[in-house]
Amino acid sequence: MSNLFIALTHYPVINKNGDVIASAVTNLDLHDMSRVARTYGIPSFYVVTPLEDQKALVERIVLHWVEGTGARYNPKRREALERIKIKSDLEEVKNHIQSKGGEPPEVVVTSACPEDWNLSFDEFRGMLKNDRPYLLVFGTAWGLPESYMDEADYQLEPLLGVDDYNHLSVRSASAIILDRLLGSDR
Repeated sequence: MSNLFIALTHYPVINKNGDVIASAVTNLDLHDMSRVARTYGIPSFYVVTPLEDQKALVERIVLHWVEGTGARYNPKRREALERIKIKSDLEEVKNHIQSKGGEPPEVVVTSACPEDWNLSFDEFRGMLKNDRPYLLVFGTAWGLPESYMDEADYQLEPLLGVDDYNHLSVRSASAIILDRLLGSDR
């Protein structure tokens, strides 16, 4: 089992104007990111939101696919959505991971903005070879606020395309990033 965990944060995130907001959970993110987590052996995919109505939505979707009609209709989807854990904030996520393995995870945040001090994919891939737990945090909306990122242990280098357009969906970005970190070259 992998020592890498992923979280999709819905609060705090920023909007296009730079304001800190809580974003809505989307069904597509839940399905696609849990499937990516399953594909790459990620033990838990944390959905982070303090909003009770959004937690209830996630619970309802997960219940349908893990225990309800969806589980019988598509067992592969059940395998993926079983990895979803709902938490109110990053502290709850870190505490949950620590309760499973004994030590708190090192937090690695993602951003579309390059910085001189970014952790490279190669460096992070090497770090994952030890037994320490790592939590890779993705932000929704327009990303994580600077104050949130400053509290992380590392900031992963961004995905860069062929020009200055850099606004992938979090579903797409998570798939590419996990493949770069954990994928095989076969």
